[in-house]
Amino acid sequence: MSWGTKIYTWIYGNLVGVDKFGNKYYSNVKDFSDLNAKRWVIFNGIIEATKIPPHWHAWLHKSIDKPPLNYTHKYSWQKNHEQNKTGTEDAYYPDSYPLSKSYNEDTIKSDYESWSP
Repeated sequence: MSWGTKIYTWIYGNLVGVDKFGNKYYSNVKDFSDLNAKRWVIFNGIIEATKIPPHWHAWLHKSIDKPPLNYTHKYSWQKNHEQNKTGTEDAYYPDSYPLSKSYNEDTIKSDYESWSP
């Protein structure tokens, strides 16, 4: 977050809500139906766009007027939002990939049969 964003948030920002990741959502007006209103997020920790849950993303991009303060899943099949884990130690790798925790070079080679002319 830049100094300009900090100053703008301090002067004009109205805290709208906080999500489960600790990200804070702001608006420069209290009437959320105003189409000229600015909406922004101050990330908790590292700035990572995938930390924003879909319902807050919809509010930030003015797809919905009311902020999702008491959001609950509408359907039983919906899962909780998780940020992208690519590049972290929690990243997913298939078993055949060398960085996988279950990687076994002997198993991979025994499953492979080379082609010979």
